[in-house]
Amino acid sequence: MAVYTEVSDEELTGFLTQYDLGDLTAFKGIAEGVENSNFLMRTTHGTYILTLYEKRVRAEDLPFFLGLMHHLSGKGFACPLPVAGKDGESLRELCGRPAAIVTFLDGLSPRRALPDHCRLLGEALARMHIAGGDFALRRDNSLSLADWRPLFERSRARAHEVRPDLAEALERELDHLDAAWPRDLPCGVIHADLFPDNVFFLSERLSGFIDFYFACNDFYAYDLAICLNAWCFERDNAFNVTKARLLLNSYRNARAVDAAELEALPVLARGAAVRFLLTRLYDWLNHPEGALVKPKDPLEYWDKLRFHQDVRGPGAYGLD
Repeated sequence: MAVYTEVSDEELTGFLTQYDLGDLTAFKGIAEGVENSNFLMRTTHGTYILTLYEKRVRAEDLPFFLGLMHHLSGKGFACPLPVAGKDGESLRELCGRPAAIVTFLDGLSPRRALPDHCRLLGEALARMHIAGGDFALRRDNSLSLADWRPLFERSRARAHEVRPDLAEALERELDHLDAAWPRDLPCGVIHADLFPDNVFFLSERLSGFIDFYFACNDFYAYDLAICLNAWCFERDNAFNVTKARLLLNSYRNARAVDAAELEALPVLARGAAVRFLLTRLYDWLNHPEGALVKPKDPLEYWDKLRFHQDVRGPGAYGLD
């Protein structure tokens, strides 16, 4: 979440006439994240999030994202629910951008992921995968293996500004991933961006997932690999095998995972590290002036990638 497009009082007032949400009582931008312009909005009817979709979010993908939230919510999975206007439509336009309002999800994202957070996350991720199993729409992953090399080429010439040997190292890694990437694993709808700031907790329970704007159809185990990267490293980028074990075992207790998925985890984790390294690298080198968001350090994922490069099997992630 972030703010790239400012919304004037007049534009907001006109936009809200299309809804039955009562009177506006508060409105402010949310600075976290990197993708869309997000605003916390309170009215006499409740609290909501207004999102203007920008950057890598394609307008043609929005029915998938909004429909998925409707589907998961209907299955009893906790996530924001898109709000329909007076005409019954959730997707509209504001300030020249596609826009939607979703319900506010109570909870807090953890400042530091603890082992019990990882245990709760694994179970919830499995439940999300199961709940999405009969979702009718399909969206291919637009940031998977075939997309990483073109993304790399957009930053190759300036990669040395971040690390002197980064371009050469990334080229070698992409060659390896092209050769080693699995071709036939169980797949379905995945979140694909399940960082701690997209998971909310209340007291000792997980209260839901947010920010489904990278969701797509891909390997279920790739979602697990993303979570290993996002949740199981400490602030000094040391890998915490206890967190990984709890995450993976709680997931396996809720959804059966076959041997091929487990064997693929090391290469999938390498791929997930490369995916976030490359998008962070591009954003670091192309930071828009005046945006209320600080780009994230791509070298965090360089360190994580180096860990996964030394992994020889799923045992390194705490599995027997």
